[in-house]
Amino acid sequence: MSSMAENTVRAYARDWRAWLAYATTHGLPEMPAEPAHVCAFLAAHGRDRKATTTQRAAMAIGKAHRLAGLPNPIDHEHVRRTLAGLRRTKGVAPRNATPLVTDDVERLIAACPDDLRGARDRALLLVGYVGAFRRGELAALDVEDLESRPEGLVVRIRRSKVDQEGRGRLKTLPYADERPHLCPVRAVRAWQLAADLRTGSLWRPVSRAGALAERRLTVDAIADTIKRHATAAGLDVERISPHSLRAGHVTEAKRNDAPDLAVMSQTHHARAESIIGYVREGDPFRHTSAKYLGL
Repeated sequence: MSSMAENTVRAYARDWRAWLAYATTHGLPEMPAEPAHVCAFLAAHGRDRKATTTQRAAMAIGKAHRLAGLPNPIDHEHVRRTLAGLRRTKGVAPRNATPLVTDDVERLIAACPDDLRGARDRALLLVGYVGAFRRGELAALDVEDLESRPEGLVVRIRRSKVDQEGRGRLKTLPYADERPHLCPVRAVRAWQLAADLRTGSLWRPVSRAGALAERRLTVDAIADTIKRHATAAGLDVERISPHSLRAGHVTEAKRNDAPDLAVMSQTHHARAESIIGYVREGDPFRHTSAKYLGL
């Protein structure tokens, strides 16, 4: 599964363990799995889960069988009909994250304390928002990925959900001259100075006593950080996640009439792949929706 995204691999592993537990509990063969047994598992698994989650569980079972050179039970007509029935009864509409736009981010920043952890969180929130980062991209940033330019920072994404081969992509973080307290460049430099970060992971845990850890901040810890400050800012956190920063970037940029090319150039949506390669390397600050955030 080396060609799959890390988060997808973890999700498949959870789904496969769920099937193993079901098979063990009911005395069923794990592999090769009988289509009828898989149907019963999917029906039970999907009882309190979204249809898309159950679909992923079926894909995990199928993937394991293909890797083992065994017939794929997911291709059986009864399994396909079971999945189709779950989609009809439960629906497949996504439960989107609440976008955090510029005014929301300003409230989150205001909720950050004036200490080492607060310096980290201000930088984390502003980089995540202005850069329109996917959660995995944000968590994986190293100090070495940042390049200073007169206009701000260029950030190299070494690997992402849509770049599994690790060719690398660029995001830009311009100076926010109109609202310097929301400037990602100044926030990152303040965090690096306060933490004396010169190499390695950009985001690291900070203890309540203010001690800086060497390990990397996890995706779950980043999610907790965003929710914590959203709660402190008085926002409804039920549907707030790390994706809220990325969704908010697109929402705010389009509100301010950012061209689609500028948005796609910053977000790296796959459908703009043929365009992004031409505009990013030569002048990365020319086509970026980060200029349309009112900062």
